[in-house]
Amino acid sequence: MKIYFFRTKNQPIMSWCEGVKGVLLDVTGVLYNSGPTGGAAIEGSIDAIQRLKTSHIPFKLCSNESTETRANFAAKLTKHGFNITSDDIVCPVPAMVDLLKQENLRPHLLVHPDVLPEFASISTENPNCVVMGDCNTHFTYSAMNAAFNTLLSMSPKDRKLYSMGGGKYYKDGDDLVLDVGAYAKALEYACDCKMVVCGKPNKLFYDQAIRLLGVNIEDCVMIGDDIISDVGGAQALGMKGVQVRTGKYRAVFDEPHSEITPDGYVDNLAEAVDLLLSNN
Repeated sequence: MKIYFFRTKNQPIMSWCEGVKGVLLDVTGVLYNSGPTGGAAIEGSIDAIQRLKTSHIPFKLCSNESTETRANFAAKLTKHGFNITSDDIVCPVPAMVDLLKQENLRPHLLVHPDVLPEFASISTENPNCVVMGDCNTHFTYSAMNAAFNTLLSMSPKDRKLYSMGGGKYYKDGDDLVLDVGAYAKALEYACDCKMVVCGKPNKLFYDQAIRLLGVNIEDCVMIGDDIISDVGGAQALGMKGVQVRTGKYRAVFDEPHSEITPDGYVDNLAEAVDLLLSNN
């Protein structure tokens, strides 16, 4: 079943940058491109972040990053030259841990080894759900099959599958690679269950980021390279959504997109920040 996102207001394409009081930014494909050797900052993005830091407009990095802790993620961005701390980042792992505690869930974890310490306070004995994150090369057949059999061991009505993100793919170096959402969809199909996304474009995840910004949702803009999770997901909640032509953006798919009309397109984060600061 397709999910269609619609713009909540009929606005001129350039009006997205007017009256903005808060900014959410995707990271991979917007600030930097990931890669086998650590990736590289996208041209102009380091200065763009610094200009936002010194402006009156608050921002948060709203990422589905689930291969490392917030502290390590912030350290990696700092190494690339960004003036970023872990407090600037909203990502799914802490939200997922909170949900597991609230719902008294015991997960079978299909996550990257580097984030396992984040789940240290959670019991994994006799699992009653499966939690997935971006495992990169750890998405092996045996790992997927173990998660599959864990779900099958539950009665159909009790099968709970959580995915820390719903993306189909992202850019890694020069290549596009499958994201966690694609693997979660495979388990969803095989086990006749419905995955719950703890990350973009989930409403609760976006609501958390908006609360941290301290602004009304209609006064916020989401800037990202994923036209579905970033742009469409934000628009569905009443935010403005802006597509960057960096990262995994592909003109043949994204401009125009068959289902989603961004409030604006920009060549990169630097252009977006130029427009924001000159109109607010």
